[in-house]
Amino acid sequence: MIGWVPVVAGVGSAVAGGFYVAFSAVVMPALRRRAPADAAATMVAINENAERAPFMTVFFGAAVASAATIATAVVDPQPASPLRIVGATLYLAGVVSTIAANVPLNRRLAAAGENRAAQWPGFVRPWTRLNTVRAVLSIAGAVALLVRMP
Repeated sequence: MIGWVPVVAGVGSAVAGGFYVAFSAVVMPALRRRAPADAAATMVAINENAERAPFMTVFFGAAVASAATIATAVVDPQPASPLRIVGATLYLAGVVSTIAANVPLNRRLAAAGENRAAQWPGFVRPWTRLNTVRAVLSIAGAVALLVRMP
């Protein structure tokens, strides 16, 4: 297996996982202490910023590297291949979770316009739970991708 591909996937997975942990552990609790209108407006602004090159490069770059890790492991199996496949799959599961769950919640909150404050209480708990799931998937994926095999 090309040695740098799982490293790129693992580092990207770790960075994304750390980003998600920071949100669940720091950002979302802080937003919960704000007025719903302020919290919702801030979350919409954060999501708009997240959809820019710095985070998207990490998010999709790690996904591409994870897919390449799986393909390489299948074509040219090595002793570490099963663990690498698990790690890459875990990260990709977090990507699917993001696209299927977190992003639609973000879009609904943004589209609520004047009703964002009313939407906030129904947004914050499910979004944070889903975010924590993708944090766990990303960090577990990073560990599996980056662990050295004897």
